[in-house]
Amino acid sequence: MTSIDVKKVFGASVRGFRKLLGISQEELAERAALHRTYVSDIERGTRNLSLESIERLAGALEVSVSALFPQPLLHDGMTYTGNGRDKDLVEILLVEDNADDAELTLNAFKKARFTNHVQVVKDGEEALDYIFCKGRHSQRSKMEIPQVILLDLNLPKVSGLDVLRRLKEDKRTWQIPVVILTSSQDGSDFAECRRLGADNYILKPVDFQRLCKATPQLNLDWALVKPLKQNTQKVRT
Repeated sequence: MTSIDVKKVFGASVRGFRKLLGISQEELAERAALHRTYVSDIERGTRNLSLESIERLAGALEVSVSALFPQPLLHDGMTYTGNGRDKDLVEILLVEDNADDAELTLNAFKKARFTNHVQVVKDGEEALDYIFCKGRHSQRSKMEIPQVILLDLNLPKVSGLDVLRRLKEDKRTWQIPVVILTSSQDGSDFAECRRLGADNYILKPVDFQRLCKATPQLNLDWALVKPLKQNTQKVRT
């Protein structure tokens, strides 16, 4: 667990960008179509948020979603400056063999105003090669492991379930959050994914609304920025 309060980071960032624009909380609330008390709670870091609310605020402040999650500078007063740097943003691996579905997923991230790098691979074998730096991806640094994986279940060469199983059995990758992409509404499919260690799922085709439902509260710092290294060690039980 990280000791950083992500809600306070976000609230401080919203307040900072609002002041740069020279607008009041009332005007920000009006621009974002949110209640003024809601905005006030956000800036104090006491309110959980939906992804849709985050996107509204980013639009009202004329910045990307990722810009609202800068890498924090820890000191008394919790002051945050700058828009964050590309190296602080989480890299997302999208494993999807259907080009149309991949494009819809990328458009959903664009709609959410994410500026994170999304790497797309087209089958399970390539996904494993990319993650473990083998085959055509053997020149990649083994330190550059994706921090989030969006994984289709129906993949050629190596199935999504087999990819998930490999990831969760390996001590180098078991902690990576995996979100399953599926067109099936059969609960037993995701029950098996849960058993193997998947974190969530999104029904395909992925759109902004379904992306919002998969990230309902502001506790998913994986979606935006890398936590500070010294605070991110997990203990496997």
